[in-house]
Amino acid sequence: MSFITYKVGKEGQDVKIRDYMKENLNLSGRFIRGSAMDRRLRVNGKEVKLNYKLQEDDVIEVTVNAEESQNIEGEDLNIKVIYEDDDLLIVDKPPFMVVHPTKSHPMGTLANGVIHHFRSNNDNSIVRLVSRLDRDTSGLIMIAKNQFSHMNLAKSMEKNLIKKSYLAIIHGNLENQEGTIDLPIGRPTDETIKRAVLEDGQRSITHYKIKESYKEGTLVELVLETGRTHQIRVHLSYVGCPIYGEQLYSDFNDEELISRQALHAYALTLPHPRSGEILNFESTLPEDMTKLIHNLQSK
Repeated sequence: MSFITYKVGKEGQDVKIRDYMKENLNLSGRFIRGSAMDRRLRVNGKEVKLNYKLQEDDVIEVTVNAEESQNIEGEDLNIKVIYEDDDLLIVDKPPFMVVHPTKSHPMGTLANGVIHHFRSNNDNSIVRLVSRLDRDTSGLIMIAKNQFSHMNLAKSMEKNLIKKSYLAIIHGNLENQEGTIDLPIGRPTDETIKRAVLEDGQRSITHYKIKESYKEGTLVELVLETGRTHQIRVHLSYVGCPIYGEQLYSDFNDEELISRQALHAYALTLPHPRSGEILNFESTLPEDMTKLIHNLQSK
């Protein structure tokens, strides 16, 4: 069992535990209610209800692990685990893998592999995705292992405390060595998955820095300030530098060079959802992108 504990100060005297946890501990109403309903909330070692009035020096204890289930079948996909503890799982997703089961992809997804990993380690966690990647995009993905962790990681995302960095191999050369693409992105129609730069779209910000330049392309690092669907792919295509292998937002035919968009989520920086410690993770470029770079370097 994993616990979080808080010692009540003077500010908590005669305050209902429901209000104290929300206002002073910054916990969500859903998390607070769930903790009480599942009998995972204690003060000084005894179960309490949400109308319990606190006293100074009371110790609040919440059991993080709850009995949960999820309708996802486990499958041994040999997922690559970069980091894991009681609250957080970081995995390195290969290209051509869907993140979550759908009607057309009920098995073989990252979530199937993660559930198998959990159950193989007698871990009853469910898959709570904090970040997602397109099927053909490779790289690092965050998964919360409990509701408390998911809540705190979501808050960190809202405050832009989580830095997600990508590497892409693009056609052409960007105008400056580094800069920012600040263009709104929206969905032209409900009938298409394709996004576009639209005047009435949501503000979308991508920071870039050129890492290497080739005769017929560029290796560029990209950091997302916002997280719109297909954001990097749309922005790079709009400025005339589509990603190699891109099929939805490019007119280039790169099938002989790479069989998917050359985009890799290579780095993550985030505060740990429980301790606040800053964690840094990196993933090496997959073989198909490395091979493409070698081909461009030789021209």
